[in-house]
Amino acid sequence: MESLIRIGFSVGIFTLMVVLENYRPKRKLTQKRLKHWTINIGLGLFNNLLLRVTLGGLAIQSALIAQENHWGLINNFFSTGHWATLLLGYLLLDFAIYLQHIASHKWRWLWRFHCVHHSDLEIDASTAVRFHPGEIIISMIYKSLCIFLIGPSAFTVFIFEIILNGCALFNHSNIAIPTAIESRLRHIIITPDLHRIHHSMKRVETDSNYGFSICWWDKLCRTYTAKVAQPLAHLPLGLPQIRAVEKLSWFYLLALPFRRQQPRD
Repeated sequence: MESLIRIGFSVGIFTLMVVLENYRPKRKLTQKRLKHWTINIGLGLFNNLLLRVTLGGLAIQSALIAQENHWGLINNFFSTGHWATLLLGYLLLDFAIYLQHIASHKWRWLWRFHCVHHSDLEIDASTAVRFHPGEIIISMIYKSLCIFLIGPSAFTVFIFEIILNGCALFNHSNIAIPTAIESRLRHIIITPDLHRIHHSMKRVETDSNYGFSICWWDKLCRTYTAKVAQPLAHLPLGLPQIRAVEKLSWFYLLALPFRRQQPRD
């Protein structure tokens, strides 16, 4: 049931983002949508299937195991079931994902997998599911270990995953949000404009705005970049080395982490 609810939310939010991208696009995309979606959504569907036959539901199960055995910060020092505890669990999980994202950029072996996500030369809502299967497995194991340490309830984890997925679809979308609205939203959440900076070809810009949902961690840890010199509608995205690849296929991306020459090596 939880899986069906998550899929329903994902499909609904993705559909909404696509409609808005068509109505108010931020950038004029140079790639044909069919080719772009074939790679991105193909990876997303493959990863979803992989999780179902391997580690599917591990995050929820980890929360139940932690609660049963009184593992983690919340299960030992806070009253479970209170709304404040749910909020604390959410914030700690979000900070853990923020730290993982930084590690994926700074640690060479994690970057080998994460660069598949940054290899997209044009980002839209479909980019939110463009991840190498290896990174998906690593992320699930990392998230489960964090759940054991934090001790959030299964309901908190369920809500967190829905919000995280929805925010990823939103901040990867190619939507032109009115400046008056965007300038207010970015005080709380990572907007498409902020995350577009994270997908810049310039490394100094890529190594910023690591948050997926709330933007506070970037501001507190000084990884926040509000503006860049070039207009965002024309900001070069992706990885320079990938632009030289003539046929960027699904199979090329699966093999990318294991190639001798790596982006950033």
